[in-house]
Amino acid sequence: MPHLSWNEIQDRAVEFVSKWQGETYEKGESQSFWSDFLNVYGIDRKRFGAFFEYAIKKNGGSQGFIDMFWPGKILAEQKSGGRDLSKANVQAFEYLHNMPDHDLPQAIVVSDFATFQLVNLNTRERSEFALEDFPKHVKEFAFLIEQTSERLAEEDPVNRKAAEAMASLHNQLRDDNYSGHELELLLVRLVFCMFADDSGIFERGVFEKYIYERTEVDGSDLGPRLGKTFEVLNTPLDKRQGSLDEDLAGLPYVNGGLFAEYTRMPDFTFKMRDELLNAMHLDWSKVSPAIFGSMFQGVMDEKQRRNLGAHYTSEKNILKVIKPLFLDDLYDEFASVRRSKKKLAEFHDKLASLTFLDPACGCGNFLVITYRELRRLEHKVLEATYGNQTLLTDVTDNIKVNVDQMYGIEIEEFPALIAQTALWLTDHQMNNEASQQFGHHYARLPLIASATIVNENALTKDWAEVIKPANLNYILGNPPFIGHQWRNTEQAAVMSDIWGKGGAFRRLDFVTCWFKKATEYMKLNPKIQTALVATNSISQGEQVAPLWSVLFDDGAQINFAHHTFQWKNDAKGVAGVHCVIVGFALFGKSQKRIFDYPDIKSDPIEIFAKNINGYLADAPNVFIISRSKAPSGLPELVKGSQPTDGGNLLLNEAEKTALIAREPLAAKYVREFRGGGRPYQQYPQVLPVAQGC
Repeated sequence: MPHLSWNEIQDRAVEFVSKWQGETYEKGESQSFWSDFLNVYGIDRKRFGAFFEYAIKKNGGSQGFIDMFWPGKILAEQKSGGRDLSKANVQAFEYLHNMPDHDLPQAIVVSDFATFQLVNLNTRERSEFALEDFPKHVKEFAFLIEQTSERLAEEDPVNRKAAEAMASLHNQLRDDNYSGHELELLLVRLVFCMFADDSGIFERGVFEKYIYERTEVDGSDLGPRLGKTFEVLNTPLDKRQGSLDEDLAGLPYVNGGLFAEYTRMPDFTFKMRDELLNAMHLDWSKVSPAIFGSMFQGVMDEKQRRNLGAHYTSEKNILKVIKPLFLDDLYDEFASVRRSKKKLAEFHDKLASLTFLDPACGCGNFLVITYRELRRLEHKVLEATYGNQTLLTDVTDNIKVNVDQMYGIEIEEFPALIAQTALWLTDHQMNNEASQQFGHHYARLPLIASATIVNENALTKDWAEVIKPANLNYILGNPPFIGHQWRNTEQAAVMSDIWGKGGAFRRLDFVTCWFKKATEYMKLNPKIQTALVATNSISQGEQVAPLWSVLFDDGAQINFAHHTFQWKNDAKGVAGVHCVIVGFALFGKSQKRIFDYPDIKSDPIEIFAKNINGYLADAPNVFIISRSKAPSGLPELVKGSQPTDGGNLLLNEAEKTALIAREPLAAKYVREFRGGGRPYQQYPQVLPVAQGC
């Protein structure tokens, strides 16, 4: 975001007032007015994703248009001079009813050029002021430029501390020869218990109190105490002995298989016990289940991270996938049926029937956020169904969406365990939200439903054995990237099985295997839709033709795409990758969407397209094919732009400056070095290059 001083902002506000005093015509000047308003704060509307005439469904299903909308920030409605602003306020609030939670603005502002009325939706504070007083009120719009308001759950310090604490405990136990499956299962169980201890699954604090008060300071009996705790959690209440320790007797029966397997408990030291207690002191109720991806990477070494292609996906990036894949459509449908009890009930049943497969699910981040957003939409459906009732007679009978709608395939056992557990924890968080909303405590214990997370290689596993194609609606995820130069022998063999052994296929990135398998799977049910994250190399250069010509011949059509953007996440060893997102199916949607990034670090601008080709452009499906011979009459090309000059033509900034100081005429021969679609500034060791290399 831009960073301007408040003095500068006030000066700009004075100029804004001077320019717009006396304006009264809404249709003719509204867009210029709000563009100038944002510019007071140094905000370029296009660069930061604010829209004019933003289409949205109104109550009753009719089409409405927001005058200016910046998702997650501000909703503005404009009226002509002297018009009643109360109607504009009513209209603005009406738009909120059908808006996805992640798009809800922090404030609503309405204006007739001469007057502003502002409502901060976070604080519910209201203010009204004249245009000429705007410079005195500029700080009321501070949320437009404050980064803190945009922080997502995984960026909370509690999440980071929890991940680091568990990674530290993992490493101490591993170094003391307690490792493998036993260690991984122990960590997952501890995470569940600490979350349960703080979030209402257990009586609050009972697990931490038991470990703190009933185990020796030196850690000598901690292992057996944990083993007994896990045994109790796996025993139904009517099967427990009457002589059971009363501190354990109050624990609920969990079921779900999490505590079913007997494993050898480790021997703990003072330091290990202390590390566990430090982790318990955190408020795990505030930990997002999406943190488990970061926790997983925290216990992986750099070599494993490269081999697995693991890149923890941030919540913001996951929403870029699921919104255009299914969530936006579901909210539109909800807006169209919310006034009909019959249609609303049918829509509710539809939500409970939708199924999702992540065939490279890692720690389950995509499935966690998908499930959370599906449940939040269900809560809106219940609110619309029961009107202003705040107390449902039995929430249990009304919550239909469940974790068994989620399916995943993961090659490593530890993240597969985490994924299943993370979905249970997310389910409990959503149950708490439902309890608060409808005034009835609701917890699903013992666990009966569970996500299907298969611990196998997704590229050798038949996906139809995980979930029948006829029963699946969506495929989504972030498969391992791994460029062709990084593949090991086993991965190369798998690629040959999927793509064949042709020369062009051997140059494809590993991630394309998931695109191919998804397309083959969709042939068994052409109603399925897919959205996958990949490196931008699949949409440029030599990979486009061999990848997309095959998929297009199989009937695939790209329905939405995110152009290149910079990958951001909260994991250790943050992946420095430039990504694209491609949403495709065996049918074309009437309205195709391209999300373009004026800057790879900015928010996207949405563009509607007639057709999206393999280069992710609004253009026909054409391909630039490599050729071994020059066209007739043209000279032979013997060398491309590969910089194999021994570094003699590559300059860093200091060398460039020194060269031009010595030889001013050389300035016109120095050019920006580009490769892989990135300007040179985005490479770690950057380099202008002399023209002609």
